[in-house]
Amino acid sequence: MTRRQLLLQAALSGMGPYLLAQDQQPQLASGPPSEEELDEATRIVLDVTRVNILYTVSDKKGRFVTDLTQDDFEVIEGKTPQNILEFSSLSDLPLRLGILIDSSNSIRERFRFIQEAAIEFINSVIRPEIDKAIVVSFDTGVDLVADLTGDTAELSEGIRALRPGGGTALYDAMFYACRDKLMQDKPKHMFRRALIILGDGEDNQSRYSRDQALEMAHRADAVVYTISTNISRVQTSGDKLLKYFASETGGLSLFPFKVEDLMQSFSNIANELRHQYAIMYRPEPMHTDGQYHEVKIKVNKHKNLVVRARKGYYAPTI
Repeated sequence: MTRRQLLLQAALSGMGPYLLAQDQQPQLASGPPSEEELDEATRIVLDVTRVNILYTVSDKKGRFVTDLTQDDFEVIEGKTPQNILEFSSLSDLPLRLGILIDSSNSIRERFRFIQEAAIEFINSVIRPEIDKAIVVSFDTGVDLVADLTGDTAELSEGIRALRPGGGTALYDAMFYACRDKLMQDKPKHMFRRALIILGDGEDNQSRYSRDQALEMAHRADAVVYTISTNISRVQTSGDKLLKYFASETGGLSLFPFKVEDLMQSFSNIANELRHQYAIMYRPEPMHTDGQYHEVKIKVNKHKNLVVRARKGYYAPTI
């Protein structure tokens, strides 16, 4: 039976809306993106007057420090100190999460446990009336498994329906989740955005590149958390890539060598999402060049504290 026939039969049986929703999948053409496509893909309307940065602060033992004030921090862009306009602790701001699950053949043996760990994470983190998440699987392509919703049952059902098979299109999944989903809600500074990536970090199918995927995460103000599915205890190029994405965006990379440790990895991410600060500042001088600008957040008079934040932002082009 063809797809068209299946949809027609479903419509007559009352299941049409469900299957039509399933049919609305990311449309990514084959081959590398053209310059025109990249211009369109990154043409995002931003507030050119301010930069928002999410970050965490911990002591040398990794314990979160949550009692600091605005006066404890300094923001440096390039070599220029910046004036902090707003400061807050964001444990209660709405979350917008992209949960990206590698469904390629490379993680087949551990797939069922990965699914259950992801579902447990969703149930523990998502506040249905406040937070929303999407679930995206990636193998030879990118599939929207569950659209942006706060319905934990719907998110869980989508994860349970996944089946492993095919190659790996990680970069495309990141690009799509950030560009088309995580930036829907405005104003951006009123939401916390994060990507949680479960996979081995390998990519052999994407149209977009590593740097293009990272740029889109920056433009979405998304912190990237990664959980490696490599249990060989030998660091791979994929593991290095996962560390890179997390480091550049102020996230965390976790490497549970035993499948039983997956739950703890998710718990660590959930805990961090509840202990974040945010700073908003207006860049001086103002940039409208479309380029990447480095930013560093320092803690004054607390030498033993560690700040983890994204390392910069992309200015808009006017």
